[in-house]
Amino acid sequence: MPDTPFPRYAIYYTPARDHPLTKAAFEWLGRDAFDKSTNPSTRNAYTEPVSEPYRYGFHATLKAPFRLASDCSLEELEDALRTFADVCPSCPIGPLRIGLIDGFFALVPAYPTPAVRGFASRVVQEFDRFRAPMNEAELQRRMDRSLEETEINNLVCWGYPYVLDRFRFHLTLSDRLPAALQPKTRERLTAIFETHLDEDYRLNTLSLFVQDNPTSVFYVRSTFPLRAPQLSVQRVDGKAS
Repeated sequence: MPDTPFPRYAIYYTPARDHPLTKAAFEWLGRDAFDKSTNPSTRNAYTEPVSEPYRYGFHATLKAPFRLASDCSLEELEDALRTFADVCPSCPIGPLRIGLIDGFFALVPAYPTPAVRGFASRVVQEFDRFRAPMNEAELQRRMDRSLEETEINNLVCWGYPYVLDRFRFHLTLSDRLPAALQPKTRERLTAIFETHLDEDYRLNTLSLFVQDNPTSVFYVRSTFPLRAPQLSVQRVDGKAS
C-alpha cells in the first residue's frame, strides 16, 4: 500500500501560549498555533504576506515535518519526547532581532548561538527513527529547490536540507518578499515586535506540531518542558559545587 502523506508531525520550539511574544505573533499572523480549530479560509482581514508562517504556526524548526514511520506510534513519539525533555537541559538563545533570510523576515538570535545549533542537531538525530523515509514525490518536491551538495545530502539522510552545520535558528514571520516590499514590512514588524526582543530567551520547551491533512494548518498537539539548567553554588572557599 502506498505511503499516506498525512498526518505530518514536526518538532518545533515556540514560546508559551501566554508569552507576550506569542501574543505579538498572533497579532501579526492572525492565528494561534495552539488552537486546532483555525480555518485558513476565515483568516482575519489584517492582510500581510504571511501565508507560509500562517500555515505552519509561529515556531522555530528543530525537526522539520515528517510522516510517522510505519513501525512507530504517536504515543511512542510523545513518550520519547517526554523522556528526552526530562533529561535535557534548556538551551540559551538570548535576545532576538528582526532578520532577513533569503528574502523572508524572521526573528533570529541577536548574537551567535552555537549551543542552539548543537541542541537542534541532537533533536534531528535523536528522533529520526520516528520519521518515515521520504517518498519519491516528497523528495522531488524538495529537490526542485536550488540546493547545495551538502544540503542535498542532508535532505536524503535527515529529511530536510537545513540541519546540522546548515541549521539557522529562526522564528519565521513572513513569506519571501520582493525587495520593494521589504522596508515597509520591516517597519510593521518593528512596531509589533520591538518591545519583546530584549528578553534573555531560552529554548526551554519542545512542541509537537501536527498537520492533519493537506488543507489544514499545523497546530500544537503537546508540549514538553526541558529540564531547568543546574546552577553551580559558590562555596565559601571559592570553589563551585
